[in-house]
Amino acid sequence: MAGPVNSWRPAGMKHPSPGRLAPFQEFAGSEARAGLLLFLSALFAFAWANSPWAAGYLVMKALPVGLSAGGWVPQKTLVMWVNDGLMVLFFFVVGLEFKRELFAGELAIARKAALAVFAAVGGMLLPALLYVAVTRGSEGARGWGIPMATDIAFALGVASLLGSRAPVSLKVLLTALAIVDDIGAVAVIAVFYTSRLDLASLGGAGLVWVLAFLAGRRAVRAPAAYAMLGLLLWYFTLKSGVHATVAGILLAFTVPMTAGIESGAPKRRRNAAASPGARREVQARARQGVGFPDRVRSPLHRFEHALHPWVAYGVMPIFALFNAGVPLSGGVGLTGPVAVGAMLGLFLGKPFGILGCTWIAVRSGLAALPEGLTWKSMLGLGMLAGIGFTMSLFIAALAFGDGPLLAQAKVGVLLASLVSAVAGFLVLFRVRRAP
Repeated sequence: MAGPVNSWRPAGMKHPSPGRLAPFQEFAGSEARAGLLLFLSALFAFAWANSPWAAGYLVMKALPVGLSAGGWVPQKTLVMWVNDGLMVLFFFVVGLEFKRELFAGELAIARKAALAVFAAVGGMLLPALLYVAVTRGSEGARGWGIPMATDIAFALGVASLLGSRAPVSLKVLLTALAIVDDIGAVAVIAVFYTSRLDLASLGGAGLVWVLAFLAGRRAVRAPAAYAMLGLLLWYFTLKSGVHATVAGILLAFTVPMTAGIESGAPKRRRNAAASPGARREVQARARQGVGFPDRVRSPLHRFEHALHPWVAYGVMPIFALFNAGVPLSGGVGLTGPVAVGAMLGLFLGKPFGILGCTWIAVRSGLAALPEGLTWKSMLGLGMLAGIGFTMSLFIAALAFGDGPLLAQAKVGVLLASLVSAVAGFLVLFRVRRAP
């Protein structure tokens, strides 16, 4: 019988130490609070867009804003600065989380990674196929990437309402799955939602990324160095035609995870790390972000720790405010193919795609169910993964620009996310934890 800490492990594997789970517990708690704020921002935007003051909402979104940097004076609307500028920070933090999970978290263990990857692949493919089946032959078919991603903040927010009925192993798997399919969605954005390419700017972006990679390899620890390189990478990516937010993911993979043990740690810890075996152990703990002050922690953990609150409580609510306001006065139809495709993809495609692919992984011996979870738990997890809010709205804006198809997509995403949240909560509330 599992103890109070529910780890995710195959039979016979030792429980991880509480220190290993501590960063995740902190992360999950902050995501739950961020999910509530995100919901309130979306609700406020929707109410504002359908109120007597709706004109003010539209004026705010369309407000032209220009920045001057040398000879470059970009002019964009306020909503485009939010989507092309602020959201880069969101994607940068997603990239940091993915790298941390890949090298020191749940994705660093083969059987755990296999289950999360199988679940994410199923949760991307079936929703996209259902969407294509509904919209085939119509102008809305371009939005096939809309139902592919999961909103971590919303999903963990709902899971937190379940208390002990949602064990840590479920939250860990849900987080790993969401991070993997966010990376998949970024790949889809980079490949399929890029309309033109400026090869000179693309070459400039590549050169800046190589410089950032070399800085990471040399364990450069100054945040200002990565900030400057990040601004240049964002500029060249924006000019290249690839969506600018991809720059956030690319930069995240250059930030080193090696802690400054040799230069910044207390003498006792440096002595403990003198032998190769002890040094590997200390660096392993440092990669998890456990037990080290900020001056010693790796640049990756310092960036993540510093930026996560700003992204969770600032960038994402602002994004929701600018993108969740759908005026219904224009006769947005729930029976339109885009709305139906988004709803079916998220509400049905997500849970059954995840359930089907994880069943194949477990039956083939490539993975094992996390401790404390049953197949009914996995169905509930799949339903929570159908909450696709942030990334789904983002891809819808890229696919359709402004217009009736975007309004259809937003209504479909919002309704599917709400129904998925309620259904996932009810299923998991009735689940008995597996021994």
